[in-house]
Amino acid sequence: MNFLFAWRYFKAKKSTNAINIIAWTSIAAIIIGTTALILVLSVFNGFEGLVKSLYSTFYTDLKVTPASGKVMTVSAAQVEQLKGVASVRNFARVLEEKAMLQNGDNQTVIYLKGVDENYRYVTGVAGHLINGEFNTGTVDEPRLVLGAGVEDALGIYADRNLLPLNIYLPRKTRSKQLDLLEDISIDSAWSSAAFMIQQDFDNKYGITNIDFLRSALRLGPDEYSGIEITLRDPGTLDQSKQAVEKIFGRDYLVQDRYQQNRSLYSIMNVERWIVYGVLCLILIVAAFNMIGALTMLVLEKQKDISVLHALGGNQGFIQRVFLSEGLLLAGVGGGLGMLLAMLLAWLQVNYHLIPLQGGSFLIDYYPVKLRAWDFVLVGGTVFFISFLASWIPSRKAARQEFSLRSE
Repeated sequence: MNFLFAWRYFKAKKSTNAINIIAWTSIAAIIIGTTALILVLSVFNGFEGLVKSLYSTFYTDLKVTPASGKVMTVSAAQVEQLKGVASVRNFARVLEEKAMLQNGDNQTVIYLKGVDENYRYVTGVAGHLINGEFNTGTVDEPRLVLGAGVEDALGIYADRNLLPLNIYLPRKTRSKQLDLLEDISIDSAWSSAAFMIQQDFDNKYGITNIDFLRSALRLGPDEYSGIEITLRDPGTLDQSKQAVEKIFGRDYLVQDRYQQNRSLYSIMNVERWIVYGVLCLILIVAAFNMIGALTMLVLEKQKDISVLHALGGNQGFIQRVFLSEGLLLAGVGGGLGMLLAMLLAWLQVNYHLIPLQGGSFLIDYYPVKLRAWDFVLVGGTVFFISFLASWIPSRKAARQEFSLRSE
């Protein structure tokens, strides 16, 4: 019944045109706020999906690392047990250490990553080459696959540089004084290719043969920095993680993609909620307009309120009528805003209306991905803010006593 009264008040022509103007202004503000919230969250979804896909190219489903220190010892028995895990599709043993690469006067510090022959099958690095072929060489003739940023820093073309690169690697020793002959490995290697995935990797990594790196660091044959594992079905992540943890025990860490990039995902979530909070200010502005519109409506409907009182309507019913009026305004604005957001998102996905400036990105337009949860979140936000905005004038209407007699 209260929604019926609210609907009639919404449709009826008001005696004062300002009430209509303020009411439709509040609806327009809700439309803009709802559309902006959904579109911005959808753009975040698009970028988040893009970043995750890029990071999944470099990071595997699971990674085993030492619980302390840089190097861990992996026995042949543990390797055989890992091969026996049915959900594991493949795995690669890796060794990682900071190094300095030098090409004449150009030099840069990178993370040199030694990998075995399975590495190209557990990550997507080999599929993101911009020149050359994925070749890490041998222990005696190592090759380097460089990130595009490292390639630029050295001033070379990785697939056709004229001279080998000098590699300087620190060795772990117990001596207190630096011995250049014993504490630093000096080698040279030709580059074979360059990859481009994402700046965090492109400016940071070089990939080479694991046996060469182990020899340069004077490590044992069973010593590694980690084991990177790809699964047959990502849906079996939890069970696979438990099986791998059972093989390696407490002295090793088994991390999924989220745990390997915890800081990245945390920052992305914080940014999302900050933008969400800022855009909610648009809805708060709409709420002030709604308070004004409902307050003026209460003043106009004094006689109607008196009639409802005379017919037995209590204060709770009167309050629900004007609460319903406020929620009706919010429903119209929120619904139209969601439809507008869906239309604009569809146009962006299919026609790329808004381009990305700069020309240095993997895509040239803003990525958009709609999620049902965002509609639920925005809808709940609109309802909550509108409820609070409607409460004040509806409470005032319920408490006022009016007379049918004209003064």
